[in-house]
Amino acid sequence: MSLTPAKVSSGCGFFEGCASLRGKRWRRQRREKEAAPMASRPVKFPEIDDELRKIIGANMDEVPARRLAREAFKDIQLGVDHILFKTPCDGLKMKESYEVNSRGLEIFTKSWLPKSSSPKAVVCFCHGYGDTCTFFALFSGIARKLASSGYGFFAMDYPGYGLSEGLHGYIPSFDRLVDDVMEHYSKVKENPEFSTLPSFLFGESLGGAVALKLHLKQPNAWNGAILVAPMCKIADDMTPPWLLTQMLIGVANFLPKHKLVPQKDLAQAAFRDPKHRNLAAYNVIAYKDKPRLKTALEMLRTTQEIERRLEQVSLPLLILHGEADIVTDPSVSKSLYEKACSRTKLKLYKDAFHALLEGEPDEVILQVFNDIISWLDEHSRETNSS
Repeated sequence: MSLTPAKVSSGCGFFEGCASLRGKRWRRQRREKEAAPMASRPVKFPEIDDELRKIIGANMDEVPARRLAREAFKDIQLGVDHILFKTPCDGLKMKESYEVNSRGLEIFTKSWLPKSSSPKAVVCFCHGYGDTCTFFALFSGIARKLASSGYGFFAMDYPGYGLSEGLHGYIPSFDRLVDDVMEHYSKVKENPEFSTLPSFLFGESLGGAVALKLHLKQPNAWNGAILVAPMCKIADDMTPPWLLTQMLIGVANFLPKHKLVPQKDLAQAAFRDPKHRNLAAYNVIAYKDKPRLKTALEMLRTTQEIERRLEQVSLPLLILHGEADIVTDPSVSKSLYEKACSRTKLKLYKDAFHALLEGEPDEVILQVFNDIISWLDEHSRETNSS
């Protein structure tokens, strides 16, 4: 079976569509032209039967189809050749569960803990747009790396994403999504086993916006945050005209769930390493369609709010960004670094793209993890000694 490479969605397709109406895409077009020779070829999955082909090709709008696809495709994912999948898990305790939240939605959650010792700190993960905590993070991945370094790692799928209930890729209210995340992670931190430990947020791309919104809602609740290529501010040349925004808001009142927003396939823009780029297609329950109109407007509104409130960010930050990222502009991270009223560290990686932890050459991925673990070790020690 052959599939086209998976789209790596960040929500920026909406912003690009708006910018094109203003004639201000030249900078990103130049970078995309430079990246064009690295375009990926269609992915050829191992031989699968007709039943599995039907399962993974089904409409994923509702959660039963996504859960069925994940379970049916899990063994094939386990065979993916990626450095993240090669971290041993013998010394880890892993737990999956479904929890019904206060809004009556069944939310998928997962945790990874060191088996032979108490964790140094709690790390709560906020995934990116269209993503899920069940692929790279589940099979060895980010979680296993950090848990193997002594940290308790907790993750959840947002409503409408991955294995959680809700219309796929639909965010009717970003504030409500943040409240859902806050509800789950507050329960994690209130657990007597973890209540005395330092706690850190970890946000990738759109998850960076989720993490910052969580902090702004709970200014004193966290000991720090790691932001990887965060979507926390829209560059000036990407801001849509006021009139266009008002028109889209009007349409969203009637067609909020429709996939009306133009978006390009950003796989080659997000994954620098061609081999890793092809593996993105194995995340069969990721959201790959055009952004729904209300979702795109909620992301725009949220980033505009965060941009206005950068000076209110008061927790220690580790901000990591690829210098060649054309999905979320590195200047956004620089602006956060300059304006946040906290002890902030910014690390830019030369020639790196958007997917720092999944799509770079192995040596870059390992360097990023080393930087994250070193920062966590330092700040965990400081918190425990204070």
